[in-house]
Amino acid sequence: MNREVQQISRARQTSKRPTLKTVAEAAGLAVTTVSRALSDDPKIALDTRRRVAEIAERIGYVPDRAAQRLRTGKTRVISLILDPHDELLVFGNSLIGGLTRAIRGTSYHLTITPAFEDDPKAPIDHIVKNNLADGVVISRTSPFDQRVRFLIENDFHFVSHGRTEFSHSHSFVDFDNEEFAYLAATRLAEKGCRKICMIKPPDRFTFSQHMQYGLMRAVRKMGLDYVIPEEVSLISPMDEINAWASGLATRDDAPDGFVCPGEASYLAVMSAFRSAGKLRGDAYEVVVKSSSQILSQIDPTIDRIFEDIEEAGYLMGRQLLQLLAGADRPGQTIQRPVADFYHS
Repeated sequence: MNREVQQISRARQTSKRPTLKTVAEAAGLAVTTVSRALSDDPKIALDTRRRVAEIAERIGYVPDRAAQRLRTGKTRVISLILDPHDELLVFGNSLIGGLTRAIRGTSYHLTITPAFEDDPKAPIDHIVKNNLADGVVISRTSPFDQRVRFLIENDFHFVSHGRTEFSHSHSFVDFDNEEFAYLAATRLAEKGCRKICMIKPPDRFTFSQHMQYGLMRAVRKMGLDYVIPEEVSLISPMDEINAWASGLATRDDAPDGFVCPGEASYLAVMSAFRSAGKLRGDAYEVVVKSSSQILSQIDPTIDRIFEDIEEAGYLMGRQLLQLLAGADRPGQTIQRPVADFYHS
């Protein structure tokens, strides 16, 4: 270990750009072994790969990616296609954190590619046609998602956050939104609510169907009345949800229970009802899907169901690395909801 420290110290003091040989001398390994370790070769022990990556980082070794790309055809880049998720607080940060954790100690780097609703396929088309990444991560899938179809047809590695209905099996990590809606509506019924309102995602998303299945299962079992608003959806801006809820709060037939699949939608509803003089626990009850600890800090008595976005990012990252290493089967994971219900 002392020899390794000395070699690292000597390499950092020199003005020359560190090379593979520099890393190999510090690690006490052959240059070919170091090269394979930095290329994340699964035949090299994981501990060795991580140690070599750590030494390379401490020395300041940066591979010549242009030469590497010409030699191997690989970019050593994973791209997260990220569209705005205002309804789930810290969604993007959590997903990035999980993916970063997954690729730590490997030769892969993460890039963020923004996506916009007017043409969701455009950034993927650009990445694939220009060979800008070895694999991509996408979110918010639809049953027959054009992005997934394109990636499958082009034999391009990807993992999706959400399922599709294609017959071709592909890697995904998804949250059990059917179980979430069922647990949330059942909890509200147990607290005495008889008319449940669920602010649903737009119908074009696969998890919208799953959420509705769960709500209807609870409605049938518990004998509940329900309403799904057409004026707003989960992705509506907070001010639009607030305006809709403000009108709802003054009605005699207003729902007495809300299923909010995101923190932002709950905050908009709560603000509107509070302005009308109606408070949670008196005029209505709520269960919120949460991806952070923000709501528990605001009010620890809120009934929440937790979706671990960071863990989803980590799982997708590991699945994608396995595909890039030659795995012949797609990874498929459905995360279970974790209820955090308040009991006085």
